[in-house]
Amino acid sequence: MPDGEDVIVVEGLTKDFNARRVLEDINFHVREGEGFGILGKSGSGKTVLMHSIRGIKEFKPTSGTIIYRVTFCTECEWIGPLSSKGSECPKCGKGTMDLREIDYWANYGTPLFRSLYQRSALMQQHTFALFGEMPVIVNVMEALSDVGILKTEQQAKALKLISKVNLTHRTLHVARDLSGGEKQRVVLARQLAKEPVMLFTDEPTGTLDMITAEAVHKVIRKLIRGGLTSIITSHWLHAIEELTERGIVLDGGCIVAEGKSNEMIKGIEIDLEDVRARKSEALGISHENLRDIPLNKDMCVRVEDCKKSFYLMDRGMVHAVNGVSFNVSQGEIFGIIGVSGAGKTTLGHMLAGLKEPSSGKVLVRIGDEWVDMSVPGITGRGRATPHISILHQDYSLYGHSKVVENLTDSIGLSMPKEFAAEKASMVLGAVGFSEDRISEILETYPDSLSEGEKHRLALARALMTEPELLILDEPTGTIDPITTQDLIDSILLARKELGQTFIIISHDPDFVERTCDRVVLMRTGKIVCEGTPTEVVQTFSEMEKPMRVDVE
Repeated sequence: MPDGEDVIVVEGLTKDFNARRVLEDINFHVREGEGFGILGKSGSGKTVLMHSIRGIKEFKPTSGTIIYRVTFCTECEWIGPLSSKGSECPKCGKGTMDLREIDYWANYGTPLFRSLYQRSALMQQHTFALFGEMPVIVNVMEALSDVGILKTEQQAKALKLISKVNLTHRTLHVARDLSGGEKQRVVLARQLAKEPVMLFTDEPTGTLDMITAEAVHKVIRKLIRGGLTSIITSHWLHAIEELTERGIVLDGGCIVAEGKSNEMIKGIEIDLEDVRARKSEALGISHENLRDIPLNKDMCVRVEDCKKSFYLMDRGMVHAVNGVSFNVSQGEIFGIIGVSGAGKTTLGHMLAGLKEPSSGKVLVRIGDEWVDMSVPGITGRGRATPHISILHQDYSLYGHSKVVENLTDSIGLSMPKEFAAEKASMVLGAVGFSEDRISEILETYPDSLSEGEKHRLALARALMTEPELLILDEPTGTIDPITTQDLIDSILLARKELGQTFIIISHDPDFVERTCDRVVLMRTGKIVCEGTPTEVVQTFSEMEKPMRVDVE
């Protein structure tokens, strides 16, 4: 087969949801064996387009066509890649693989549609669909069982798939104990059990740190080099540049740019700098001036030799946080940075009163009184928790409640309906929603939002109670660079106008460096460095180098 032959052709694809157009006249083609990128800010339509091409029922196009060009066995109807045209069927060994052009959605509900759907793999953002109590190898063997592989063959095939995603050293580890990147690679191994002819990855590394993300990227690059056609969405510019050769940029449901990935990235980086300049002008104050506000020297958080240990049947005693000490001043933006599994989230949960330390102290000052967060009940940490908000990595939104209710009723805010809507609109605007989009979503449900919009909604909910202390756990995990700038501005302005204190838990060095006043670096449950954002990020980068060698 000549290089570059089209395997997916999208023509005039348009999609409406509840009379709202989310995709309009989308046209592009994907060649066999290439990585094709779909880039765009949160809410631009990336995930809708991905699911429409994959064949998810709720994302059936309103109009337009999606054509797949694959091969089809004349005997057993096995679907194969275009490059197998004319060869013997690898499944039954009897038939010949003939070229078929399939109008995907015109065949919806037919055996042909189902067969093609089953021959594609999907890695979704922020989703680890695993059996948490089972070892990695059992998770992969279950996936092989689902596609009809004989039990006698499952173990050998599972070991090969685990090796393919570079997880041989975790074969017998229980899935719940893996890091985020390791879980994502187990998900990928389970998807590869289908022997897919194409791979869809929707923000596969948006919530992972740089080192963990690179491990996942390495596996995807290896699969693409091996000839697996891949469509990848991401808001991370470097992810699209690393994993794809060509792509499109979406904005407002329309294609606004297309071409070679590295050329698209350069244009977006220029646009991002322009956006930052215009935002500073609109605010009437520069980003640097917002950072240079004098800090109150009064402490509001004290952590003293804090430890948190867990006993796991298969691993024994695990020291998630191991002797951590630091102080946070009133009005400070304090950063905690480190790779996945460093203990950051466990520490954040102890600061918020969601977990008790095994030993040591976590103290939060409310008014003139210090509250010990290890003491339960209304006379203990219950005195502090109403003044603390936390943004969780998993959002914790209420799917059965409307957006405005998620921002008011669901978190115990009782206020007149008109005032509730006005305040909700103000806070949503502060985290990057446009006025038009706010009016569209207030009376809808969270499931109608994109993943990035859900993230911003969760942040808005954390801000609604006007807390004295906000703990943000991976606040940039699923949002694009422009929305990240909105978030930085929101945090800095909240500190300037309200004197709020922030503790930011992140794996994103650029975000931490541009937002925080002071940072600590965690590794294996300990603080290994403390100082200015620039100093700590530099140390973090130096420590990454040997770890990146391990990834390769």
